[in-house]
Amino acid sequence: MVRRVWPRLPAEQMSNADIARDGFAAIARGDFDATTEFLDPDVKWHGGNPADGCQNRKQALAWIRGRGDRKAGAMPELVDVVAAGDRVAVIVQAAPTGEDPQPRRTANLATFRDGRVVEMVHYDDAAAALAALGPPA
Repeated sequence: MVRRVWPRLPAEQMSNADIARDGFAAIARGDFDATTEFLDPDVKWHGGNPADGCQNRKQALAWIRGRGDRKAGAMPELVDVVAAGDRVAVIVQAAPTGEDPQPRRTANLATFRDGRVVEMVHYDDAAAALAALGPPA
C-alpha cells in the first residue's frame, strides 16, 4: 500500500480541497496511516456540539475504524468538495437501497490549519453545511 504524506513546505502545499479529497479516499480504502497524516492530533469531530463528539485524532480514527461494528453500511460516495478559505465542505451520498432509493446528501464541514483538519462538523443536510460554509473561495 502506498502511504500518502502531505507536504508541509508552503511552495509544495496542496489546497485544503485536495487534502480533503485525498483524505476521503484514504478513509474509503481503509488507509489509516494516510488518514492520520491529515488529522490534527487535537481534531474535534462532532455534530454541532464539540463536547458530544470525538475530542482528538485517536477517537476520530476509532470512530472511522468502527464503521462496520456500527453496521453503518458501505462508505458513501464523494459527491463534491467545496472550499471557502480555511474551511471545506465534503459532501457525500449513500448508495440507494430498496429502503431508501433517494438517500439525501450529507456533509462534513472541515476547518484546516497548516494542512491538517482541526475540526469537522457533521451535517445531516449538505445544503445546511454549504450555508454554514459561506461563499466559495
